[in-house]
Amino acid sequence: MVTNPWSYILISALVTYLIRVLPLTLIKKPIENQFIKSFLFYVPYVTLAVMTFPAILGATEEPIYGLLALVVGIIASWLGANMFFVAVLCCLVVFLAQIIL
Repeated sequence: MVTNPWSYILISALVTYLIRVLPLTLIKKPIENQFIKSFLFYVPYVTLAVMTFPAILGATEEPIYGLLALVVGIIASWLGANMFFVAVLCCLVVFLAQIIL
């Protein structure tokens, strides 16, 4: 068992570096496969969603308040509201839901 924290930092840095460098060294020509191109295009959006949605539900006392704010935020953004308004509206929904419910 390794107890030196510097070894953990070194291993983490090495893994992170390899993940970023290996595709650059192994893939020499442009990617032509449409499936792989679309997969790589959507990876950042999926990663952001996977990190954000649990945080929305877990940021309140009860997950139902976060879910309510999420639904209101989706509807407001679907109707064309800007991001600042959606954020303020969601905070207001959580605040009012905690008072009322």
